[in-house]
Amino acid sequence: QVQLVESGGGLVQPGGSLRLSCAASGRIISSNTMGWYRQAPGKEREFVALITRTGSTNYADSVRGRFTISRDNAENTVYLQMNSLKPEDTAVYYCSARVVRTSGDERFYWGQGTQVTVSS
Repeated sequence: QVQLVESGGGLVQPGGSLRLSCAASGRIISSNTMGWYRQAPGKEREFVALITRTGSTNYADSVRGRFTISRDNAENTVYLQMNSLKPEDTAVYYCSARVVRTSGDERFYWGQGTQVTVSS
């Protein structure tokens, strides 16, 4: 069994900051590419950022320069530092991870989601 547990969401004013965390646990050996997606009400889930095991990153144009993705390989944890938040960043944020399981295979998992609301 593998779980991705997210934390750090909440309510923040425009221009503020939040830091999301997502830890992979369970029957895993290691984590490969990890990332963040988000889904706003009435919209499809969209890509936000990803980071490879070696630290290469990629960002959606809408967040580049404001958000920073990072990871701790020893803890199989990925972070998303969100600065200069805007109301349009309001969404449920989901982490994702490709993990190598103790069974030897690689599988893709989603977290349960954490709400981020940017409002005054």
